[in-house]
Amino acid sequence: MSSRAATPDDHEAIDVRAVTEDELPDWSRALNTGFLRPPTASPQTVAKRRAHFDLTRTRAAFTPAGAPGPRQVATFRSFAQELTVPGGATVPTDAVTNVTVSPTHRRRGLLSRMMAADLAEAKERGDVAATLIAAEYPIYGRFGFGPAATGAVWEVDVPRAGLDPRWSGPDGGRVDLADPEEIRKVGPELHERLRTRVAGVVSRDELWWQYNTGLWPTPEDPWTEPFHAVYRNARGEVEGLVAYQADDRWGDAKQPQNTAQVRQLIAVTPAAERALWTYVCSVDWITTVRSGLRAPDDLLPHLLPDPRAARIVTQADFLWVRILDVVRALEARSYETSGEFAFEVLDPAGLAGGRFTLTAAPGGAVCSPGAASPQLTVDVRELGALWLGDESAARLAALGRLVEHEAGAAAAFGALLRTARRPWCPDVF
Repeated sequence: MSSRAATPDDHEAIDVRAVTEDELPDWSRALNTGFLRPPTASPQTVAKRRAHFDLTRTRAAFTPAGAPGPRQVATFRSFAQELTVPGGATVPTDAVTNVTVSPTHRRRGLLSRMMAADLAEAKERGDVAATLIAAEYPIYGRFGFGPAATGAVWEVDVPRAGLDPRWSGPDGGRVDLADPEEIRKVGPELHERLRTRVAGVVSRDELWWQYNTGLWPTPEDPWTEPFHAVYRNARGEVEGLVAYQADDRWGDAKQPQNTAQVRQLIAVTPAAERALWTYVCSVDWITTVRSGLRAPDDLLPHLLPDPRAARIVTQADFLWVRILDVVRALEARSYETSGEFAFEVLDPAGLAGGRFTLTAAPGGAVCSPGAASPQLTVDVRELGALWLGDESAARLAALGRLVEHEAGAAAAFGALLRTARRPWCPDVF
């Protein structure tokens, strides 16, 4: 069956709304079409979505009734999430995912309509911000999202690294292999401890741990069990875990040339982080280790006797943030220096704009609406990029992405917002 391409006259007739349980199979088909997967979703996948999705936050665009419609031609979903800000506090966020528009209906404003409805509801709920992982850079800035945390992937040439696998940490800790059941027991608490330490980390619900330990396989998403290991200190307390997979490659004369792909590595102490990387880089037959997503200032390269054995193979924007409440966003995070700053936020959507005065110190901050003479003006998308401390306000000024009304205002604002370590989001959602 062929599908007619949409025409401008179709725009007003296309309905955008939440889907019902009965409409999930077609929603799944539209999602798969947008993601270039085989279109028909298995009954198992649809059943799992019925059980776990909040359908009030699962949207679609519907073509008019009649041949070949009604048909879903765009998808959008959001869910409740918490995001860690500098200092370790968490704020409620609206996590956006499963965004597609079918190729027959692009450039009809469908994403704009779905996004506007979702952000308005998030603002009404009291979410401080919205978050997403952007597959394409140009799309989300126009909705007020800015790239707030960068992801980097290292590749380690193990023979060159110079690690001694006999190394043991100063606290007498050890690395033990673990099975998925144990990871489901110790992982959630460990991740909660990580969330108090690292800005950019997002919450993981029970479903996340089920999915990532093999309890959520479907025909189109089969499960391949990784190797799991945990690090325990001398008191037997779990301070880190790693999950990794390995391929099966052999060179000439039957020499192993295997790559270990790290699926996750979280640690709440430097000793745990060092021990887990030493372990992964010391597994027999592994000649290359790919780190998975890390922060650009990750410790990994300098944990190696030869840091040049690790090279960045990917570095790009990863977590995007859309501020919905400027006051709560800036009061929730911590500051490493003291200062008072007046600024203006531009928000064409009318969700978070205005003039504000931020009075910040290491002991806390107050952000008050109103500023007679702002020292600079910043778009809400650039404020999102600055919020977690990953971006430089001076660099944005040089790029023409914020406007200084006083000389040196960008440098002063940036100094207030920058953090000692860069934010890190380890999870795709």
